[in-house]
Amino acid sequence: MSGTRVIVELSGQVGLLLWGTHMVTTGVQRGWGTRLRQQLERNLGHRWRAFFTGLGMTTLLQSSTATGLMAMSFTAAGVIALAPALAVMLGANVGTALIAQVLSLNVSVLAAPLVLIGVLVFRWSQGSGFKNVGRAAIGLGLMLMALAGLQHTLAPVENTPVLRSILQAIAADPVLAIALAFVLTWGCHSSVAIVLLVSSLCASHVVGASESLALVLGANLGGTMPPLVHASTAVARRLPLGNLLVRLTGVILIAPWLPEVARLLQQVTGSDTRLVVDFHLAFNLLLAAVFLPVVSNFSKVLIRWLPDPPQPTDPGRPLYLESAALDSASVALANATRETLRMADMLGKMLKDALDVFRTGDRESATEIPAIDAAIRQLGSGIRGYLVAIGSEQTLDDAQEGARLQEIHSAVINIEHVSDIVANGLMDFTVKELKRGQSLSAEEVAAIAAMHAELLESLNLAMAIFLHGDPADAQRLLERKARFRQMEADATAISMRLLRDASAASRLSGDEALPVADGSGLLLRIVRDLRRVHSHLATFAHRSSDQRQHRWRKQATEHGAPNATDTGGKRRSPRR
Repeated sequence: MSGTRVIVELSGQVGLLLWGTHMVTTGVQRGWGTRLRQQLERNLGHRWRAFFTGLGMTTLLQSSTATGLMAMSFTAAGVIALAPALAVMLGANVGTALIAQVLSLNVSVLAAPLVLIGVLVFRWSQGSGFKNVGRAAIGLGLMLMALAGLQHTLAPVENTPVLRSILQAIAADPVLAIALAFVLTWGCHSSVAIVLLVSSLCASHVVGASESLALVLGANLGGTMPPLVHASTAVARRLPLGNLLVRLTGVILIAPWLPEVARLLQQVTGSDTRLVVDFHLAFNLLLAAVFLPVVSNFSKVLIRWLPDPPQPTDPGRPLYLESAALDSASVALANATRETLRMADMLGKMLKDALDVFRTGDRESATEIPAIDAAIRQLGSGIRGYLVAIGSEQTLDDAQEGARLQEIHSAVINIEHVSDIVANGLMDFTVKELKRGQSLSAEEVAAIAAMHAELLESLNLAMAIFLHGDPADAQRLLERKARFRQMEADATAISMRLLRDASAASRLSGDEALPVADGSGLLLRIVRDLRRVHSHLATFAHRSSDQRQHRWRKQATEHGAPNATDTGGKRRSPRR
């Protein structure tokens, strides 16, 4: 076999191995990414639970990088503390070693059936859940095919002169072997793929035992780099840096003893077939045993090295839109949700400041509102750009994730519209009227204050619906809409009554009554804008209802439920 053909075949088989790993990871993330993220959040109260959660998630995702990116995003957002996140990464490292153990078994006979079953499930299934099962099965089959192909291709090239010279260089310098595997793993974003490749090289006697272990150490180091490079803030870099330091410590301690370790493992295993994967598992189990009891102290050291940055003076600057989280749609959507809640908090402050202007008539108090409006617009623009990036990185064929992206986008637009009404409509008009000498009576201010209180309650309820989609909350918000209409009618009645009383008391007529009419118009204009604000908030309830109907139709289609029209031709409505 010519050298060119060997290189071409090896390149294709390595690419097939990487693509299979990617398919398994994306299939599991798209099908169960949200549930995995929720499990990760629920099981972080204790380091042992966090450890086993990281192990389990990595076993399902076939990638410690994906688990690391999830944990890093949660840590950067303040959802989980650094210590349990480090425990998650220790479990994820052991999980990758277990994956390599399973895939190194002689199960290549299952490769073709897995691909066939995966293709049939993917093409014939209607629901996205089964499609993702098919995608993961195809990926696993491709990985097994690639491993079998690697062993077949590498067997005849053991004594190639060029390869022998390269291996002699690696054998003479273990640091070179570690560096080579480090770069390859960093570039491939998959330590599993590189470890399995080294295992094939070792089993085919292309690489010696000691050199193989050095390559495994380099693969362990390289697997820590993608999350570290993707981290954009000091807080986000704590977890991947901690994972790098843990593995670097293990590499420094074990690298000088590689020949002795190789001889010991050969005596235990009796062959070179499982030497690499056994060492990979033992290395990560040893690191977990050493560092798991001290993750709390280790996290304090990392926090001292990478302290919290000062709070940004620009409130419109995003805090949670981590680019590293784009590899996981569920985590990225959670980050966008947190930023949307920040927008809602700014909107609540804007409404409170507007009420202070109505109460005091102080025009200077209104100067902060345009700045808040600008911050809301800046943050909304950042969130929309982040949502576009999520759609570019992920296909979002999971109905729940696609619907969530639309919900976030709709919420951002509604909050921006409300901010525009308050800043450029309500406040602008009110300040102009105050400059003209118009003012509100105590009774009018009380009516506006009551409507503002209702708006703030509705805003809180709208955000609860946005987070949880509870139908009961949606119904309560719609009921508040009717209550707000009544408040609007009461305020209008107050305005008309005050106008009549003022006209009767002063016995004014003609042009002399115009100032009284202008004062009455100020309240009516304020009430009109407040009604528009509440209408935008009420859309959260309508959106929740639309999403429930969409999910009902989706479930009916996936489970083969009958259509809305039964065999008797009578229209049936879904249960609410």
